Amino acid sequence: MLPLFISQVTLAQSTQSITNPTSVLSIFLSLLLVVGIIFALAYVMRRFNVTTSGNNQLRVVASMVTGAKEKIMVIEVGDEQHLIGVTSHTISHLSKLDTKLSVATKGEKDSLTPGGQGDVFKQKLVAAMAGKLNPQLNKKSQKEESSDA
Repeated sequence: MLPLFISQVTLAQSTQSITNPTSVLSIFLSLLLVVGIIFALAYVMRRFNVTTSGNNQLRVVASMVTGAKEKIMVIEVGDEQHLIGVTSHTISHLSKLDTKLSVATKGEKDSLTPGGQGDVFKQKLVAAMAGKLNPQLNKKSQKEESSDA
């Protein structure tokens, strides 16, 4: 008899909670928060140009911000590279590059650091992480280093 009464009370409370003004306000604010997050993510994607291009015939090789709304960009069209100036109102062709800029792709050495030091750092970081995850591997690498010296 008592469990039946408790279930009727919880059923009555659940139906009242939907019509409760604080519950409706909470649902509305939650919905507003979700819509706000969607618009914020859309703004960030548009601001930082997260979208991917459809084909490989036209791509941005390098870019440098020169002002609040101005950029200088090197674009590659087919086999040619062009230097362009981009403002909020216009895009101007500045020149055609005679010597192409090299672009580091995935798997190549890091061209931004002298001598590809980024690649060496990456290898050391991977070795250190592997030693933390697998202590046996760390002991083996220490034995190899001592035998090499």
